[in-house]
Amino acid sequence: MTSLELYIAFALIGFTVYYIVRLKVKTTHLDKVFWPDEGVTKGDVIEYYRTISKYILPYLKDRPESLKRNPNGIKDEGFFHKDAGDEAPQWVKRKEIFSESANKDVNYIICNDGATLAYLNNLGCIELNPWHSTIQKLDFPDYLIIDIDPGKKNTFDQVIETAQGIHSILQKAGAASYCKTSGATGMHIYVPAQKKYTYDQLKDFAHLICIFTQQQLPKFTSLERNLNKRGDKMIYLDHLQNRRGQTISSVYSLRPKEGATVSMPLEWKEVKYGLSPIDFNINNALKRIEKKGDLFSGILGKGIDLQKCIKQLDEK
Repeated sequence: MTSLELYIAFALIGFTVYYIVRLKVKTTHLDKVFWPDEGVTKGDVIEYYRTISKYILPYLKDRPESLKRNPNGIKDEGFFHKDAGDEAPQWVKRKEIFSESANKDVNYIICNDGATLAYLNNLGCIELNPWHSTIQKLDFPDYLIIDIDPGKKNTFDQVIETAQGIHSILQKAGAASYCKTSGATGMHIYVPAQKKYTYDQLKDFAHLICIFTQQQLPKFTSLERNLNKRGDKMIYLDHLQNRRGQTISSVYSLRPKEGATVSMPLEWKEVKYGLSPIDFNINNALKRIEKKGDLFSGILGKGIDLQKCIKQLDEK
């Protein structure tokens, strides 16, 4: 067993004295291979998140985490784990939230610091899945999400065309939007909401955008959620991500997929034919982030005016 020591400094406002809290996070089996073909280990995962922690933590802060665990690597399907349980260290922040589906209170882990991030990685959390809202306003998300979910026979160029179609419609609505690769086969479009609207309000607006997009691209996009009815040649435009308790892989998160891919934010000019989701991975992500800066910060910024956006779409 080895350990990763992290240090968190707390400053008292108005004073020059800093208090240092030393947390020792136990990490185990660092040599366990998580990606056999790439030779990427559990230790590599922990180190990746350590190096990009200052970029990813703002998108995890104060958000309940649905833990997707792959303790045996990507060849194992893994499992979801929501409750912190008794095994989590006392210093790990938690929030008790009633789950209607489970009909009980769930003690969600809140990942606000590097120590908690390392603890989650040691559990086998290759990817991080935060709520869209924070514990301060659980019913009011910070952003809207449209998940572009392709079928097995869709090309990534079709995914790109779909993303650009959504972007164009959002531009007509006067809504700022941000795009990232999912780290798998799809893409995610975010629209900042600044905790001004409920999940249902944003879900309805996302549905409207998806309807317009499907009308523009009827040959390979669909609003049909059922895969058997939709078929494997159609991209599903998923607006149902905008529900309380739904989670999606965080920006900068690793994904348990071939290539050790990362969910990477893009400039809209980069969303063009030839782009591939495997372009961004554990080996090159940090270099790109340091070069480009945080392209996703706008999703936590000024939110849209929903009524104005709907009115502008109605006029065009």
